[in-house]
Amino acid sequence: MNNKKKLRLIRAVLLMIVFICLILIVREYDLSVSHRAQQEELWEKLQTENEGDGNGENGSDKSALGRAMKAMSAPVKEMWLNSMAKCQELWAINREDKKEQAKEPVILNKYAGLYEENSDFTGWLSIEGMKINYPVMQCGDDEYYLHHDFYGNEDKYGCLYVRERADVNTPGTNVVIYGHNMRDGSMFGDLDFYKDEAFYEEHSIITFDTLYEERSYEIVAVFLSRVYGEDEEVFKYYDFYEARTPEEFQDFYENIKSMSLYDTKVTAEYGDTFITLSTCAYHVEDGRLVVVAKRIK
Repeated sequence: MNNKKKLRLIRAVLLMIVFICLILIVREYDLSVSHRAQQEELWEKLQTENEGDGNGENGSDKSALGRAMKAMSAPVKEMWLNSMAKCQELWAINREDKKEQAKEPVILNKYAGLYEENSDFTGWLSIEGMKINYPVMQCGDDEYYLHHDFYGNEDKYGCLYVRERADVNTPGTNVVIYGHNMRDGSMFGDLDFYKDEAFYEEHSIITFDTLYEERSYEIVAVFLSRVYGEDEEVFKYYDFYEARTPEEFQDFYENIKSMSLYDTKVTAEYGDTFITLSTCAYHVEDGRLVVVAKRIK
């Protein structure tokens, strides 16, 4: 009888373990689907902003204007067109004067809506043919977007983000962009593919737009590293943001090229600017997979 009781207990425990595992699997799937839906929503908003630039009310206004002009007599139309030309000239001069006075960049129309929703939004990163197509965030707390989504909700996927010290807009020599290496390939999970040189050759260009301009980058190096102790005197890619001298740049450049898993044959020189994509890797404790690209446009 004791053996039978033990068997029943073991079966009950095993069933409970299976049940718990199923709950965890369903929960992970639900989180993955929710995260994907949110990213698709953000991308659709971005596409809507782009489409709105040339359509909507402006289109109907132009139609109404066309009808009004057809109804005008030739002399009146000529007088009206001359007046409008003068007005447009004055508006253009006034607009340029204001720009000169303000000396502030203007947010690209396609990003204005997202920025209004969250002013921590600082850019958009995408790589053609990959899942990587996400907003990039920046705020005073460098840990915040490790665990929060675009809307500020707690989320294990987090967001792609840069540290507060990163100079995205000027820009500085280098901007490090962080993201989780998720099992479902989202966020920076796809960066693992860059360990394969053949994959790199088909996906060598990265797009990183700031709020104010569109930018393209070409991959220079792909390497494995790790987070080091503060007292360890080694090259720490995550601490490099600005090359104040040619010597500082050369130290950075020689290190990333010598550590690269393969030769990309892409060169760089002092004065070039870069983005560095950083995510977790598991070859060592606190390992990191790193992709460095230089700006080409």
